[in-house]
Amino acid sequence: MAMNDPAPAPTTYDVLIVGAGISGIGAAHYLQRDHPQRSYAILEARDALGGTWDLFRYPGIRSDSDLHTFGYAFKPWRDKDAIADGDKILAYLRETAAEHGIDRHIRFRTKVISANWSSEQARWTVVTERSDTGERTALTCSWLFGAAGYYRYDEGFTPHFEGRERFQGRIVHPQHWPEDLDYAGKRVVVIGSGATAVTLVPAMAESAGHVVMLQRTPTYVLPVPAGDKVADRLKSLFGEERGHALARRKNILRQSVVWGLCRRFPKGARRLIRYANVKMLPAGYPVDEHFNPPYEPWDQRLCAVPDGDLFRAIRRGAASVVTDRIETFTGTGLRLASGRELDADVVITATGLNVQAMGGIALTVDGRAIDLEDTVAYKGMMLSGVPNFAFAIGYTNSSWTLKVGLLCEHFCRLLRRMDEGGFDTACPVIADADMPLRPFLDFQAGYIRRAVDRLPRQGNRAPWLTSMRYTKDVRLLRKLPVDDPELRLSRSPAHRSAPAAAATRSGV
Repeated sequence: MAMNDPAPAPTTYDVLIVGAGISGIGAAHYLQRDHPQRSYAILEARDALGGTWDLFRYPGIRSDSDLHTFGYAFKPWRDKDAIADGDKILAYLRETAAEHGIDRHIRFRTKVISANWSSEQARWTVVTERSDTGERTALTCSWLFGAAGYYRYDEGFTPHFEGRERFQGRIVHPQHWPEDLDYAGKRVVVIGSGATAVTLVPAMAESAGHVVMLQRTPTYVLPVPAGDKVADRLKSLFGEERGHALARRKNILRQSVVWGLCRRFPKGARRLIRYANVKMLPAGYPVDEHFNPPYEPWDQRLCAVPDGDLFRAIRRGAASVVTDRIETFTGTGLRLASGRELDADVVITATGLNVQAMGGIALTVDGRAIDLEDTVAYKGMMLSGVPNFAFAIGYTNSSWTLKVGLLCEHFCRLLRRMDEGGFDTACPVIADADMPLRPFLDFQAGYIRRAVDRLPRQGNRAPWLTSMRYTKDVRLLRKLPVDDPELRLSRSPAHRSAPAAAATRSGV
């Protein structure tokens, strides 16, 4: 090897993390903080870190949770906007990765194809593929940590639309936003009513001729302040670190209270949300037609609109909402089931995501293929019958990162317990084969319902019940012991023979 040639990348690690988004960067931080002696790498299929916040480029993209809780506990959010746009979040993630040296551990353009566990060696063999060259490489690790979220990055979901080929304008899915899309002064129809749609509509309405949000079913839309004056005050009084921690606690409590009240008193919550909508919409606006869903609050995620920007766009006439079904595309727009026609130059299909659990990795254990739908989630972070595999799926009813942080803490506690006991294998095993099961993500969003049969399941009791309550998870993941009757810790044959081999080499 020439003196100036770079050293070849290692092929053996203690931990391989899949995904360099908000979860993967967080997992790397906790791992190197609590286990600095362990080697790790982050495998990222794309050519940049940031995950969702680097992929999505549509106008107005932002968080729908405050950044004091959606950001990391260890990294204060300093911007004045508590509900922040995608550029600010991406800058925050890049800064975090650089500050902690995490960016030096990322292997970009490296897609994980498969992973096979060997019980004999207590190691995963992970096959990766370079997205630029197609070259395949085998890496090995003691632990595999899935931090790729639960949807496909290479394609979004678009249902079949009759007559789509007749439309003479442009059709765009937000997941693949074209840089050359010019909609200034044009008629835009955004199909959908979820978080993406309610973000796009006010952002595009700033320059479009008019934007219509065409929805089949209304969504709960709640105006919230873009800033957080209490958090700003706490930081000015107590400094960045302490102020951030206090603001985070305050917002965790607020999220928990709002969700709990919505679930316990759905009729009252519906009335309060309606009242907030009426206050921000023009007098006489048909609120119940366009903003009164047929389901209860938090059966699906509430859409937060900072400073009521969607309602302000409607009030000034730059945007409107139509609740109807699409019969067919026409050459100049859309014909609806009611017979109404919507003219459009540009149609945005904000119709959702395609779910892909565990990054689409083909998992095998000792040559036996693992079907995710046959597994049960243990503590919301491991799978029954799958050793030394952890994953990070955040909350669907509050800030995603709150749960990811707790899962990462617990993962590090589990590694410490294994070190103390001399174990190299951890595998969840269900004690009661007749335990009732239900979907892992007990959530009514369309993208979840379409994929629920391909996802792991959960049980009806801890540790197999996947909690969506932060306070419960703090107790389970941070405070209770790692040891559990249904988590089998053991030593592999290779581990057991290592001391004997070492003794033979030393002449004992």
